[in-house]
Amino acid sequence: MSFKAFIHVQHLLGTGHVVRAAGIGKALAARGVEVTLASGNRIPPTLDTGRLTIVELPACKSPDAAFKRLVTLDNQDIDETWKSARVNASIQAFEADDFDLLLTETYPFGRRQLDFELTPLLETARARAKPPLIATSIRDILVRKKELWKEEWMADQALRYYDRILIHSDPDFIQLADSFPFADRVAPLVRYTGYVGGGARPAAEASDGEDEVIISCGGGAVAEGLLSAALDARPLSRRAEDTPWRVLIGHDVSPEAFAVYQGRAGKGVIVERARRDFPELLKRARLSVSQAGYNTVLDILIAGVAAVLVPFAQANETEQSQRAQALANHGRAIVVPEAGLTPERLAAAIDDALALPRSHHQVMLGGAEKSADILLEDLEGRKR
Repeated sequence: MSFKAFIHVQHLLGTGHVVRAAGIGKALAARGVEVTLASGNRIPPTLDTGRLTIVELPACKSPDAAFKRLVTLDNQDIDETWKSARVNASIQAFEADDFDLLLTETYPFGRRQLDFELTPLLETARARAKPPLIATSIRDILVRKKELWKEEWMADQALRYYDRILIHSDPDFIQLADSFPFADRVAPLVRYTGYVGGGARPAAEASDGEDEVIISCGGGAVAEGLLSAALDARPLSRRAEDTPWRVLIGHDVSPEAFAVYQGRAGKGVIVERARRDFPELLKRARLSVSQAGYNTVLDILIAGVAAVLVPFAQANETEQSQRAQALANHGRAIVVPEAGLTPERLAAAIDDALALPRSHHQVMLGGAEKSADILLEDLEGRKR
């Protein structure tokens, strides 16, 4: 008997959420599961979704780092009519087949703005004569909330609807209790999978990346400060003369802004769009300079390359700062706060980080494959 899975994912600024969801979907598909991936935002062109069936829900995003509003891709505020269409699209996609598994990415441990859509979806699933296994997929670190009741609501929602919580981290490195005060309440549902990502990527071209400083920014939607500081930092670095710098700019940056960045590049600096061979470039590089998003940090850990991390910390964001500090505590990175970032401070951090050794420590990987194995084990158990 083959199983059918429905995965719901919503990325609002960066692309990490949809990358992880697609990775788990492809791992399930490789084990014979028919997988539908319902995405609430445009899937980035660099993402390989393999044999997954893609459902494009009415798309939305966050206009800024506050995550207080949702807007359409042309920056129009969403209204009740849009919300109704989104709920209908999700439920219609879910009811199109007899799915054995419903997997929500992040929710209910984040994406509370989508509760108008996801609680009806969960209720629809639970109301079936044969309800599916319901699981959630969350990254290593959660964003802390100022109001404790919001975190208690997360635990309540998980206990009300969910059968399994998959945490994509190495528990020897980061555990749920490090960023979630009600971890003990949901502990019976939790399984650690290792980090999701790190799969095969295209080989780097020619000598690209060799002994370079690689500056990257994920999708680039919230990296203007880092990119601007990096482009002005090379002449200020004591170690710059023998070290080429490569600046990789994501596809969320407009063509006009990208052209401006290219025009600012000085001697020894290459500016180009984000590349699918980025992980391979890091394996050749002398240093990585980036924010501290999940996927980028994972690529850094796998490559063993030293890093300068400028964690995204606007509004109430704490996740990247916690992740960056974890790497610093392990002697893997120099952390530069985003607030007050200047070319001078970035250049000094780069010089310090270039003195750090490469690491040969192996973190727990294979999170997509382990997630698929756990979910199939749960599904087989329900069938028996």
